[in-house]
Amino acid sequence: MSAEKKVFIYDTTLRDGAQAEGVTFSAVSKIHVAKMLDAFGVDYIEGGYAASNPKDMAFFKDIKKENLQHAKIAAFGSTRRAGAKVEEDRGTRALLEADTEVCTIFGKSWLLHVTEVLKTTPEENLAMIEDTCRFLKENGREVIYDAEHFFDGYRDNPEYAFQTLEAATKGGADILVLCDTNGGRLPHEIFEVTKLVRETFGVAVGIHTHNDSEMAVANAMESVRAGAVQVQGTINGFGERCGNCNLVSAVANLILKTDKTCLADEANLEGLKQLSKFVNEKASLRDNPRAAFVGESAFAHKAGMHVDGVRKVSQSFEHVPPDAVGNARRILISELSGASNVMEKLLEMGMDNIDRKSPEVREILQTLEKMEKEGYVYETADASFKMLIKKVLKEHRSFFELEGFRVIVEKRSKDAPCLSEATLKLNVDGETAFTVGEGDGPVDALNMALRRALKKFYPSISDVHLADYRVSILDPEEATAAKTRVVVESSDGESSWATVGVSENIIEASWEALVDGVEYKLFLNEER
Repeated sequence: MSAEKKVFIYDTTLRDGAQAEGVTFSAVSKIHVAKMLDAFGVDYIEGGYAASNPKDMAFFKDIKKENLQHAKIAAFGSTRRAGAKVEEDRGTRALLEADTEVCTIFGKSWLLHVTEVLKTTPEENLAMIEDTCRFLKENGREVIYDAEHFFDGYRDNPEYAFQTLEAATKGGADILVLCDTNGGRLPHEIFEVTKLVRETFGVAVGIHTHNDSEMAVANAMESVRAGAVQVQGTINGFGERCGNCNLVSAVANLILKTDKTCLADEANLEGLKQLSKFVNEKASLRDNPRAAFVGESAFAHKAGMHVDGVRKVSQSFEHVPPDAVGNARRILISELSGASNVMEKLLEMGMDNIDRKSPEVREILQTLEKMEKEGYVYETADASFKMLIKKVLKEHRSFFELEGFRVIVEKRSKDAPCLSEATLKLNVDGETAFTVGEGDGPVDALNMALRRALKKFYPSISDVHLADYRVSILDPEEATAAKTRVVVESSDGESSWATVGVSENIIEASWEALVDGVEYKLFLNEER
């Protein structure tokens, strides 16, 4: 691998990412994320702020027990305090106590911060930077110097901003990382300043961008174009305020769209979506369906013309192959759909003997239009649409018939929790199944009763559970008489599918979605 082509990926999800509103990692989750990042092939993992809290220090101790294959662990900290001796500074000592191969320290580049935040002199700030870098180097650490607010500092006083980099260089810093800490600079500014720094100093240059102007990834890419050899950021881009450079997008862009490489093994890029989902799960965040490269909508096609084009030539409407980043193409169904969308679904279902100009396709489109006028939406309920196709083609069979159900919600006292109970009577091939189910709410109780009634006849139903439940009010002006749309996501532990129901009664709409979900699972079992 050519040294000129290598860009080092520095992940700060566990430190900068953990500063995002609503994000927290348990001690165990931090270890799991670090191991996943190492397996993916990033070069540096910033584990936390050494002087910040016991959990971060515990991470540095615990990660030593893991056999990481590639990544270096970095401890984060700041320059020494103003007026303090570096060897006696508590924060600097904590960096050494973290006992990591790499120490990353930030220092002030902007005179505004020097005089108004640190309340010290420009000369003392330069000494703080040089002293801390030198002390850590003398103690055998690889030193990464993060020039905080560098681009704002350069805009305010270019000469002083460069003096801070010179101080870090004199102290022995291994790399100078230029930080757009406020996230306010534009790509052309980033390029010009990075290029100038690279030409001025004989030290490697890196980039750390924030996303307050929605420019973090673009700014990082421009910095690399100008010669930066390290990109700092977080998985999925979360971080302080609007977040950091999203390494998911940065890595994909670097590998797929430039002559650069940035992972230990480029084949690992196929695990990008899995990594994104894993980190979101550990951070207790929902996946963003519209996330570039890895979102469920990233390769979803809805307009008939797009579907027709992508079926003929994939790159006509896809900027990269979905499987290159571990994603997959999805064809959506809605009132905008044409025959191409329907044909794609038929092919997914193995029905390749139907012509797109056939009466069946026309009838499916007409039925779709009619159902959407009634409030059904199938682009997020793919399983229900496949069930609809089977009904239109007369290939649907009912696995059971409803004879009736009753749902009771009871609150026995002011302080007692609500109790939900559902009684259900089904006919399965001439045999009556009568069951009772209890749950956290009426829909949960009804779902429990349905599964209990069917598992004697269809044992695989025991594996099915509700993964998500969403409700939309379709006619708010009708108040309590409005139609309700319910979308249920079901899972059997291996795959998941979504179904939809619509009614003026939320329980009936839920029942319809539940039935579609169960029948879809049974149809899948028959096809296997």
